[in-house]
Amino acid sequence: MTVRAVATGIGHYLPARVVENSEFEKTLDTSDEWIRTRSGIERRHFAAEGETTSQMAVHAAKAALAMAELRPDDIDAVIVATSTPDLTFPSVGTMVQAGLGMTRGFAYDVQAVCAGFIYALANANGMILSGQAERVLVIGAETFSRIMDWEDRSTCVLFGDGAGALVLEARTGSGHSDDRGILSVDLNSDGQYRDMLYVDGGVSTSGTAGKLRMQGNPLFRQAVEKLAATAHKALEKANLGAESVDWIVPHQANIRIIQGTAKKMGVGMEKVIVTVQDHGNTSAASIPLALSVGVSEGRITPGQLLVAEAIGGGLAWGAVVLRW
Repeated sequence: MTVRAVATGIGHYLPARVVENSEFEKTLDTSDEWIRTRSGIERRHFAAEGETTSQMAVHAAKAALAMAELRPDDIDAVIVATSTPDLTFPSVGTMVQAGLGMTRGFAYDVQAVCAGFIYALANANGMILSGQAERVLVIGAETFSRIMDWEDRSTCVLFGDGAGALVLEARTGSGHSDDRGILSVDLNSDGQYRDMLYVDGGVSTSGTAGKLRMQGNPLFRQAVEKLAATAHKALEKANLGAESVDWIVPHQANIRIIQGTAKKMGVGMEKVIVTVQDHGNTSAASIPLALSVGVSEGRITPGQLLVAEAIGGGLAWGAVVLRW
């Protein structure tokens, strides 16, 4: 028998404030049509004043725990993927631990920008397979609205805030690709591309949070190639092909990237979960948000094969193959 990290609960949280594309027309030389055409985004959510990454993460975590029918103290570890923590330290993970009322276990953060949730899943999978933890709460949560340059129309219209959470539990499987749970992981990074997507501030440089900077066209070209490649590599590791995929659950950065990656993988868009139109790019939160929406709408069902893939600043990218 083989140990697998099986998803047993999923949940998400979105701030109450919905920002339609038309709002940006008041302050920027842009339009709803321009934003939709270039990104596929129609609206996004922004955190309220005083609303933090950890607070959103707690909301999502509670929803995931409820679905899994678990209490906070049933969880052994909390891993939060975020690039927009409440504070430099302590970690958002420990804040979530406190917010849930957990009195045991351990918690920490993972920072791989938009690929953060994939990296967090890899961490959780490794801990479950090694016996370090039996149940892990994996969360992606971001307040990217706090690091936007509101005069840069090429970036500020793209991002939103939110959180998604997934409960992984150790279960036994046959060791074959028809097992439920995480079947394979593929992780990559290449620091030579750092200038394509970065924030121009930090503790040891400016002493400020800084603002997001992006080279859109070069990043687009890198994204499609690298996302398709990592997805294929993860499928190969699981001894599966693209024809076995029921759903691609991609990082929701840009509809053109999502379409280009699906085409390169040979998978039709009818098999892709798309939420970018309603959420914008929520960085590390985008995959668990899309996963939660897919489950809540009844599209993702037990036994289906999913491929989740993402790329973010670093550049860092990767993919996970899991059977729901």
